[in-house]
Amino acid sequence: MEKLKDGIVGFAIGDALGVPAEFKSKKELTRCPITDIKANGTYNVPAGTWSDDTSMTLATLHSIIEKGIIDTNDMADKFLKWFRNAEYTATNETFDIGRTTLQALYKYELKLNNASNCGGSGEYDNGNGSLMRILPIAYYIYYKKIKDTNIIYNLVKETSSITHAHEISVLGCYIYVIYTLLLLEGKNKIEAYKCIPKADYSNFNNYSISKYKRILQDNIAELTEDDISSSGYVVSTLEAVMWLFLNSDEYNNTILKAVNLGEDTDTIAAITGGLLGIYYGADSIKESWKQKLKKYDYIMQLCNDFDRTMSI
Repeated sequence: MEKLKDGIVGFAIGDALGVPAEFKSKKELTRCPITDIKANGTYNVPAGTWSDDTSMTLATLHSIIEKGIIDTNDMADKFLKWFRNAEYTATNETFDIGRTTLQALYKYELKLNNASNCGGSGEYDNGNGSLMRILPIAYYIYYKKIKDTNIIYNLVKETSSITHAHEISVLGCYIYVIYTLLLLEGKNKIEAYKCIPKADYSNFNNYSISKYKRILQDNIAELTEDDISSSGYVVSTLEAVMWLFLNSDEYNNTILKAVNLGEDTDTIAAITGGLLGIYYGADSIKESWKQKLKKYDYIMQLCNDFDRTMSI
């Protein structure tokens, strides 16, 4: 359970730190950086409030807890409960839902297709909306000791495709899941990164793979901060996350660096926070941040329930 708690708490705190600063530019945040979990900001919400990133991640966890398997229709049902009824939210209020996610949920709600066929499949549907909620799939694969890369690919593809079905989005999720699995298995961050180019990408075309050249062929860690974009494009998000994590030496300073890159602050900090939490442990996170996080006990209960379900 420690491994699960570490990643999910690290994720949620990154999200909560980033929410007040979302859409602020790097220049603005250089002048007035985020240094703590604070209230108000972009959405005028209380301190410790997390966004759609954590809500959809918790909904995914809850689906796996109830079903014991990856059931994309059930996940989509729970996403609708979040969207329509504000379930899985920090303050019983839904905010910050992306266009592609919204369109996919409308499509599913109208019963136009199974959930895994509802995601946007166009080139312009490659936001980070599935990458931000894919962490529980890595945990499911890890707990179930799944090693077959085709099974891993299919689980990632089906889950991503609830909202984001384009191959570029699926590949971003796949890279993140493979890397997370290596960390969960105990590899250090550099060893794990060296394994990433050697992973099985036979299910992806060369065009999609080429989009991730700076991760798969170059060394993303060697780039400068000026080379890193913090936009909501899935490729840019994964690049930022990998750059931040590979250049980290602990959780707290790195997560603030993630937020202060600007733009899509909550999502980049959340996804980075998942890796940082796994690697450095939830105990390394500032206690005051954990105390400020909304519904901390609820998050911990879901982690306990997930662990119990996966242990059966």
